[in-house]
Amino acid sequence: MSTTEDFKQFENLEEEQLPVAKHKLHDWTHFAGLYAAEHVAATEFVIGATFVALGAKTMDIILGLLIGNILAVLSWRFITSPIAVETRLSLYTYLNKIAGDSMTKMYNWANVIIFSVISAAMITVSSTAVRFAFDVPAQLNWYPTNFWFILIVLAVGIFVVFIALYGFNAVSEFSGICAPWLFVMFASGAMVLLPALSLDVLGKTLPTGWTDFMTLGDQSIWTGINSDGAPGIGLVEVIGFGWAANTITHFGLVDMALLRFAKKKNYAYASSTGMMFGHYVAWIAAGIMGAGAAVILGKSIVELDPGDVAYYALGWSGFVIVIVAGWTTAITNLYRAGLAAQAIFFNHSRKLTTIVVGLITVVIACFPFVFTQILPLLTYAGLLVVPVGAIVFAEHQIFPRIGYTRYWSSYRNLTFSLPAVASWGLGLVFGFGLNFLDVISFYYLFIPTWFFTILLYTFLAAKYGAKETYDKEVKEEKLRNETIQRFQAEQAKHEPVHVKDVSIFSKGLKFIAIVALIITMVLACNVLFGSTSEIDYIANKELFYTYAFICTIVYFVLAYWALKRGKSNTVAQS
Repeated sequence: MSTTEDFKQFENLEEEQLPVAKHKLHDWTHFAGLYAAEHVAATEFVIGATFVALGAKTMDIILGLLIGNILAVLSWRFITSPIAVETRLSLYTYLNKIAGDSMTKMYNWANVIIFSVISAAMITVSSTAVRFAFDVPAQLNWYPTNFWFILIVLAVGIFVVFIALYGFNAVSEFSGICAPWLFVMFASGAMVLLPALSLDVLGKTLPTGWTDFMTLGDQSIWTGINSDGAPGIGLVEVIGFGWAANTITHFGLVDMALLRFAKKKNYAYASSTGMMFGHYVAWIAAGIMGAGAAVILGKSIVELDPGDVAYYALGWSGFVIVIVAGWTTAITNLYRAGLAAQAIFFNHSRKLTTIVVGLITVVIACFPFVFTQILPLLTYAGLLVVPVGAIVFAEHQIFPRIGYTRYWSSYRNLTFSLPAVASWGLGLVFGFGLNFLDVISFYYLFIPTWFFTILLYTFLAAKYGAKETYDKEVKEEKLRNETIQRFQAEQAKHEPVHVKDVSIFSKGLKFIAIVALIITMVLACNVLFGSTSEIDYIANKELFYTYAFICTIVYFVLAYWALKRGKSNTVAQS
């Protein structure tokens, strides 16, 4: 067979169905930006305040979140990254290869549900900022209590659906710009409201040392008493949630879609930008902001929504942070849900499936429980897909080590893998059964569920053909992969080359944008350290509100301008 004929079998395939080409791999900086952009989001306002409402103690938060997020980073490195880098496949493609179409369709249904709910939560979060601007009451029940709030959700939701249809690439790029600004804003918000807490508890604007800070935390933020007046969660639970919050992406292997582009397995450590800056710092900062806003308003933290907290911490910039962070995350997840739906209803376009899923998502977003219960929702969503990750892990990592054949189901041309489907189903029964029996904290349910599914799938696969040898099929698989590499190498010759923008003008845009962020931090530091009295504090806070908003506008305009200039510099290879 000629080279041309060899290549024809790949020309009509979607790029997603093939391993990532060598020329499309990225350095670690790419992943540092991606993880920072995705995990510094509007949900941090909700989750940070939730820890306060759950009654965690200050030291448990500081230590527990540190340990939990480190464990999450290690999970990406040692569970997700090796499979992603070795195969260069997304989870969806790998799953179809080892479990057939039926399993893949069921998994896509799970993704439709998960990503729709997350997107709905983000739409609701964004709507809290808009409702605040129009003086619509906070929505504290699981159902909407104000007609105008429903209209706001519908307006925000329709906008999100529209952008998901037509402008996803632009939003994806814009999300990367948001990451450094979001981090600055979370840190600034905590510094702006810490003096309010200090005045209320200590009678002075600034804690003078670690002891003062711990006293402030224990008495007004992380008190150890939950919103019902009972003893709250402890260190073990805090560690568990810090680890479990992203089980969908690491134990569940969804982030194979990202890490398959990594040149090295170690690039998974770049997830620390999202975990340490996004989750660790942002969750602590959100707790401080929530407690500070509660003091200013004379309300309990459970009576506040993200719009309240953001406004009293950041002024008009608070509206921007809640709206932007909310809808960028919503659009990304709605896009994922639309793709999953399109994979199920393959006779229909992605636009049509996204519209249908989007409308359902908007209806769900009208019910505030989707963001008030985001913490358990994320945990249970992770539990739903963890067995799938366990099946893939067993197939890829364990089977070759015990003499079983990897991809045995594909070699037998099975469209339905009973071992995979049964293992997923029984894994869910096992996990949710443990939760029902209250045998273990629900934050840790994913661990025994993962091990149980691995053992079960290994046992069942052995019964259905994994122990057999497939020398002919293995040889053909190897030859096919070599042909794919040659095909992609040929394609690379005709790919446009990005030329790095090194113009003085673009460098100037980026420099001024960074200066805007630095000025914002300086203004926040001035509120915290330059307020010797309550009068000074009020004056400095108002100064921050005004100029931080101006800096926000400057940053986004110039950063996005620089981004567009950089993207325009492409030339075709000769």
